[in-house]
Amino acid sequence: MAVIHRSDPLSRIHPEPLDQTDFFDHLPDSLLLLVFNRIGDVKALGRCGVVSKRFHSLVPQVENVVVRVDCVISDDDDSSSLSPDKPRSSVSSPFSAIFRLIFKPLHALTQLLSTKRSSSSSPSPSSSSSLSITGGGEDGGEIEQGGVTHHSPTQVLKNFNEIRFLRIELPAGELGIDDGVLLKWRAEFGSTLENCVILGASSVTTEPSSGDTVEDNGSIPESFYTNGGLKLRVVWTISSLIAASARHYLLQPIIAEHKTLDSLVLTDTDGQGVLCMSRDQLEELRVKPLSASSASKRTLVPALNMRLWYAPSLELPDGTVLKGATLVAIRPSESKKEVCDVSWVSSAFDGSYGVAAKMLVKRRTYCLEMNSF
Repeated sequence: MAVIHRSDPLSRIHPEPLDQTDFFDHLPDSLLLLVFNRIGDVKALGRCGVVSKRFHSLVPQVENVVVRVDCVISDDDDSSSLSPDKPRSSVSSPFSAIFRLIFKPLHALTQLLSTKRSSSSSPSPSSSSSLSITGGGEDGGEIEQGGVTHHSPTQVLKNFNEIRFLRIELPAGELGIDDGVLLKWRAEFGSTLENCVILGASSVTTEPSSGDTVEDNGSIPESFYTNGGLKLRVVWTISSLIAASARHYLLQPIIAEHKTLDSLVLTDTDGQGVLCMSRDQLEELRVKPLSASSASKRTLVPALNMRLWYAPSLELPDGTVLKGATLVAIRPSESKKEVCDVSWVSSAFDGSYGVAAKMLVKRRTYCLEMNSF
């Protein structure tokens, strides 16, 4: 006769307690730091830091950090804003463009990376703008506007102790340009400017012009000097150099505080300008303080040697056509490196713009000089 064993009803009402082991706690710190370094974004890392005490202790050890600046806060209604929603201004008049492209961006950038020291000191008439990251946090380096607290990049980075790779993204490029106009620059700094490459075009299209063919014998046409083309290129060059030197000047607090840095990149969401500093360049700035311009809060631009390449029309392999394509390579006059070595110039940009740079350096070269400013 078969015997049926019935389970105890009490065991179903009161089951044996399950193993409550949290296997996530068994993951090594090195693996968690690998994940955090892949995250990078400083806001996301801040949220991770409040998940647990363990996360809170690991986040300051992250080596790869990205800071995305949300906005420019201005007390001057007429001041320039770096908001991506702000319409672009025209550069049709070179002289009015100098004021619009140079002085306003400097005004808007003066409080980038502002620290608690600046908030405790007496206000300055020129200190009416600041670049900020939205979010909560500790006191210091904060600006209250519309019920939202904003923090400077210096403030949000102060709790990171081992940053090696830092990328800061501005909400937009400083230089206002018309739609369809191309203007990109890339600069490297130590304690001063080491090199800068500027790529510009009066228009960018995807269709070759069906009208009159532009005569191109490899030289700059005479009309370039008489129709304002040269003046416009001068404005592009000066504006890009001043924007780069302003960014460099305002990075000093971060560079001084984070001595573990191996690489620092300050760019913008438009991809207009990129400032890069390697470990050796960062160390040079710490050892040899920069020379500041007496006229504004930016690094003094030294006397320069420049090489210029120009094409009335440049058709790229992907079908993009650059009208009035211009490439400018810049190095200090006292640099031991020759500007005529164009290997660093042709690799300054990626994608189709890198292709454009490689095509332009094969054309006739024009030499220029510029005094310190």
